[in-house]
Parts: sequence; C-alpha cells; structure tokens
Amino acid sequence: MPARSDQFAALVARQPDNEMFRFSLAQALLAENRAADALPQLENCANKKPDWMMPRILLGQTLLGLGRKDDARRWLDEALALAVAQNHEAPERELRALLAELG
Repeated sequence: MPARSDQFAALVARQPDNEMFRFSLAQALLAENRAADALPQLENCANKKPDWMMPRILLGQTLLGLGRKDDARRWLDEALALAVAQNHEAPERELRALLAELG
C-alpha cells in the first residue's frame, strides 16, 4: 500500500496551485514523521493565504520540533494574531501558552 503522502503528492503534481492538496500533503508528511519535507508545503499554504491560521500553527510546531525556535516564533506570532482577529479562542489559548514557554 503506497504511503498516504504519495497520494497527495500526485494530486499536488497535477494541481500545484491547489493549497488544500498541499496542506493535506503536509499533514500526511507530518504523520509519516517527515517534518522537514512538510515545511515547504506549509510555507506555500501560509504564503498563499495570509489569513489561514492552521498552516502557521503547524509551521510553528514543526519548526519547534526541529529545534528552530526563532523561525517558529514568527509563524506562531502570526497564528496568534489571526486567532485573535478571527475569534478562535482555543487556538489562541494554546498559542499563548506555547509562546510563553518559548520565553
């Protein structure tokens, strides 16, 4: 059985401008413990849609997991601003806690 990421990679290859396919590919890569491979997909999603909070959260968390705290902070700060602006209370709490841990 092919890896789930292979299925989404094929969809991205056919429709490279489809950010939902890229986001799904990133999630599949993360599930396969391929964090570094997921980063460009998440960055593409975040850069394409400035008001999309979820890719920023995943970017921040993924970068933290890779030990890149300074890079993570930027994305987590952006995600927090979007959570506040969009009235997403649960993500706002989680992001504030995560940023507080970073110091």
